[in-house]
Amino acid sequence: MDTLTDGVITLVRWRREDLDVLVRTADGSRDHLGDWLVWATGGYDRAKGEEFLTGAEQRWENGQSQDYAICTPESVVAGGCGLINRDPGREIGYWLAKEHTGRGYVTRAAALLVAESWRQGATFVEIRHDERNERSAAVPRRLGFTPHRQEPAGEPVAPACAGINHVWRLTRPG
Repeated sequence: MDTLTDGVITLVRWRREDLDVLVRTADGSRDHLGDWLVWATGGYDRAKGEEFLTGAEQRWENGQSQDYAICTPESVVAGGCGLINRDPGREIGYWLAKEHTGRGYVTRAAALLVAESWRQGATFVEIRHDERNERSAAVPRRLGFTPHRQEPAGEPVAPACAGINHVWRLTRPG
């Protein structure tokens, strides 16, 4: 689905015309994001945004992933999230601009993506984060995920990361 909402936040499919807002949002929080996400280390410019949006469109069309902007109740883009096809399961990823943290937006976004995963017939959903990223770890805990495994992160690793990912899993009810 191109749009998902819980009545507070709305997830909207990223489109090429979102380039300016994507770059402004990601680059505006480059220090906050760059600590944890290698794609934001050193800043986020138009070339990175164009590459992401082109790839997001291709991945959506071929069923690899669905990438969304996270929009606040005031329709401000606060970050992004994605649902990656790991047939028969899904993986959720997320990021939030610094000024929008601490409001529950990522937890709400992840809950919407879990519901979308079940609608698509997934048998499980996973969330992975670096072992040092406590804020990201809080999301799967809040949503009832359980620790599933630890694994080495791929290279390169963002500056604040330990290089060990914690993988959480939620299995489809029933």
